[in-house]
Amino acid sequence: MIRTVRSPLPILALVAVLGASACSTGVGSNPTTPAAEPSAVASDTSSQRPLGPPEATPLAQPPVEPASDGTTATISTELGDIVIQLYTDSAPVATENFINLAEARYYDGVVFHRVIPGFVVQGGDPDGTGAGGPGYTIQDDPVVGDYVRGSLAMARPAGAGGQPVPDSQGSQFFIILDDLTERLPKEGLYTIFGEVTEGMDVVDAMAAANIGPGDRPTEPVAMDSVTISRP
Repeated sequence: MIRTVRSPLPILALVAVLGASACSTGVGSNPTTPAAEPSAVASDTSSQRPLGPPEATPLAQPPVEPASDGTTATISTELGDIVIQLYTDSAPVATENFINLAEARYYDGVVFHRVIPGFVVQGGDPDGTGAGGPGYTIQDDPVVGDYVRGSLAMARPAGAGGQPVPDSQGSQFFIILDDLTERLPKEGLYTIFGEVTEGMDVVDAMAAANIGPGDRPTEPVAMDSVTISRP
């Protein structure tokens, strides 16, 4: 079992926290737009797995703290690599979903479409608009851990009154730039499914980019690849 990193350094805009510009599929996807079919999946399908929802189910008795079996994901970008410890043992649904998408090469070429300095960077929408998704949604894992700098969490849409829509997460996720334990309520159901262990300087570099309308970087950074390493 591993603990979430709690560095005192500078997540994503939640509808309930920062208003409608904050998120849609988690802290960071369009909350009022249903998931769209992917439009930017890698063209070489020789080693890809088919897309589809995970088989895992939410834990009836989740651990008190985030836990992992040692599986990691490396997001490679033009700015450098971001290495993430995946919380396979405390968020099995979200982690299996992320792993499946990565191994299907779904994320290859997909940009980080939303950046909110001091809050989050968000990616995972193949359309790059904040309204896209894999064509399915997943069940919610219980929220284990705290929203702190370096945490990886699922984005989701918001429903009436900005309230989170249960079981609506798809492929979008965000990386938190600063500790948000008081700013981001766990009632938002943004599943925490990993933490950055290397490469927060890369995330910070994305957060320092020029931002245009809709929290979109003027030159979005793409995920060249996402590689999964198992123990």
